[in-house]
This record gives sequence, C-alpha cells and structure tokens, in this order.
Amino acid sequence: MGRHELREQVFKLLFRVEFNKAEDMPEQVRLFLEDSENIASEKDGAYIEAKYEKVLEKLKDIDRLLNENTEGWDTTRMGKVELAVLRLAVYEIRYDEDIPASVAINEAVEIAKLYGQENSGSFVNAVLGKIARLGD
Repeated sequence: MGRHELREQVFKLLFRVEFNKAEDMPEQVRLFLEDSENIASEKDGAYIEAKYEKVLEKLKDIDRLLNENTEGWDTTRMGKVELAVLRLAVYEIRYDEDIPASVAINEAVEIAKLYGQENSGSFVNAVLGKIARLGD
C-alpha cells in the first residue's frame, strides 16, 4: 500500500471512534485489521494500527487545538468525517516530523472531498491552514 492508501485506512479506523465506546475499540481495531479489503499485508496493518494508536494518545491535545482554532465550531458539532480527517491531519502536522504540513493538508482535503459533504474539503483546508500557521 502507498502512503495515501495507508492514510485513508487510518482515517477509516479513526472514524469508528465516534460510533463506538472506548472499551469496544480494541475489538473494532481487530476486526478492521482482519478485513483483507482494508489491509494488504501484516506490515501495512502494523503501520495503520501504530499510527491510529499515536493519534489516540494525542487526542486530547488535538481536540483542544481544533476547538481553539475553529470559530463557531467545536469537535462536538463537526461532522464525523471532517473530525476524523482533521484529527489525523493535525497529528501529522504537529507530531509527525516525517510528513510536511503541506502534504498532510493536501491529503486531508482529498479524503474530506471523497468521504465528506460538498464543502468538507474547503472546511478542512481552512482549519488545517490556520493550525499549520501556528507552528511557523
């Protein structure tokens, strides 16, 4: 799997967080990783699970950043697709030194356009642009 496909699978796993109790997520992760349509190899599965876990570890900080940098929106009001995309991208922008902010933003916008509503891409782009400028 390429980086784009891996990122998309991490997004799909993060999307499940909003629909399941925290104590049910280990089982959800296991089921997700067992699905051969989602995972091409054990190596890909390990990468997806590790990145998912890293995002969860920083979730409070990520949500705080999102809440502080959206006017009239907070994580409880955002669409579930947009929230999962933003969480992954904020993690990549703030904590993953291997991924340039511009790549994280571009990938997030593409995923938002694919899975979200009509204006999801522009919403995600605006929020991430503001957060990326904080690090400059």
